[in-house]
Amino acid sequence: MTTHTRSFADIRAALLAHDEVALVDVREEAPFAEGHPLFAANIPLSKLELEVLSRIPRRDTAITLYDNGEGLVQPALSRLIELGYSDVKVLEDGLQGWRDAGGELFIDVNVPSKAFGELVEHHRHTPSLAAEDVKQLLDSKADVVVLDARRFDEYQTMSIPTGVSVPGAELVLRARELAPDPKTRIIVNCAGRTRSIIGTQSLVNAGLPNPVSALRNGTIGWLLAGQTPDHGQARRFPAVSDTTLEVARADGRKVADTAGVKRGTRRDLHTWQSELTRTTYLFDVRTPEEFEAGHLPGARSTPGGQLVQETDHYASVRGARIALVDDDGVRANMSASWLAQLGWEVFVLDDLTPRDFSETGPWIAPIPTPWQAEEISADTLRQWQQHGGVAVLDFTASANYVKQHIPGAWWTLRADLSNALRKIPAADRYVLTCGSSKLARLAVPEVEALTGKPVFLLRDGTASWIAAGFERESGETHLASPRIDRYRRPYEGTDAPREAMQAYLDWEFGLIEQLGRDGTHGFHVI
Repeated sequence: MTTHTRSFADIRAALLAHDEVALVDVREEAPFAEGHPLFAANIPLSKLELEVLSRIPRRDTAITLYDNGEGLVQPALSRLIELGYSDVKVLEDGLQGWRDAGGELFIDVNVPSKAFGELVEHHRHTPSLAAEDVKQLLDSKADVVVLDARRFDEYQTMSIPTGVSVPGAELVLRARELAPDPKTRIIVNCAGRTRSIIGTQSLVNAGLPNPVSALRNGTIGWLLAGQTPDHGQARRFPAVSDTTLEVARADGRKVADTAGVKRGTRRDLHTWQSELTRTTYLFDVRTPEEFEAGHLPGARSTPGGQLVQETDHYASVRGARIALVDDDGVRANMSASWLAQLGWEVFVLDDLTPRDFSETGPWIAPIPTPWQAEEISADTLRQWQQHGGVAVLDFTASANYVKQHIPGAWWTLRADLSNALRKIPAADRYVLTCGSSKLARLAVPEVEALTGKPVFLLRDGTASWIAAGFERESGETHLASPRIDRYRRPYEGTDAPREAMQAYLDWEFGLIEQLGRDGTHGFHVI
């Protein structure tokens, strides 16, 4: 074995020692979801430069890359070294080497959180009700409120009748306001199981006096029971009173202390951020709207429920330190209580004042200095297309492309570029686009090198074409690459086949056994 590789045994030992581990799968999301190690972070080669600086912020983190023999690792290694990462190695014999060494492989995405949710239900016997029982309660006009713990956009796609959108971290803060009578039954739902289990158990842990139950198997369970969901609802949680806030703050603090959450200050944060040998993530768990109105410099917007569900996406270095921020003393403590149980060293910053939330606007991902490219306007592209001899390559997410794209544009996966260009008729010049042109800009030198032709960037991407009011196409009209950039979740949308939904539930039930075989998780349930 050369010094340029790390073995399964090396990674396993580092995980058990709670050292920092960045095990990076550089495949697209769909193949990643077919099988990967428990704590692998999926950062596809196609968008590596756009994601890695926020997900692995310290440049001398020990990074180990792997694929499944697709040839993606070497380009990824070169790009990371160019970006200044100094300790990048390759997993010995790739994914097959992991499997051959006896390493457990997990399917699906966000597996650490989903497996942990099953562990919570197993240990705490989190109360739940079947879809038929919930429907009966609703039909009989019982004293019940349904709280949907998912993101608002997921809730809008499909929800349980009467459900109110209360994303996970908001539950302990808002539930008493939504169900002030302690006799009112609270039902918490998500799409499948994890977020409803975690949400329900959050309310139980916080000592809410109401009877609380998860909707067993979420909207999947609702559909499998043959019941009709609502679509396009917009019921959102209201503001809370000072009395509710005080009670929720005391509840949240108590749960966090029980879970072993640590306390930090602004001064501590400054010290951590100047440390060269340890990664510190700073996450703001409030709503995106609150974050945009004012946040700590350097914080990333990660609404708490999603942070707990997708920790591997936001904090891709297992063993790093996480610092959480809110302005109410509830949401950070509740989110931290779960991260601590998930095996993270997590701190809540306790001494913040309103003036600390001094930056405004959305979170902007740090990206490398953009490659210089010759830009053209949507008007110019339209004229060129009328004269012919131009090929448009669209690097946006395939779902965005299918929804709408520039007529004649070829959907192209950046990591598959050389194959894609063989399918695209040769042209005198190439114009690259994506939603905003950030990803397309990265591909300009690559297309130049592969075609030897002039390559241009559509200024402000397909958004500028749409803003100009020009005609658009939809559907899979010109796919130059396979649509593997996103794994289709079995609980997504409204048309998932029953077999896929049931198989997903069966898989979730089996996760505890897999955790036991893997043996590296470090989870504990309070």
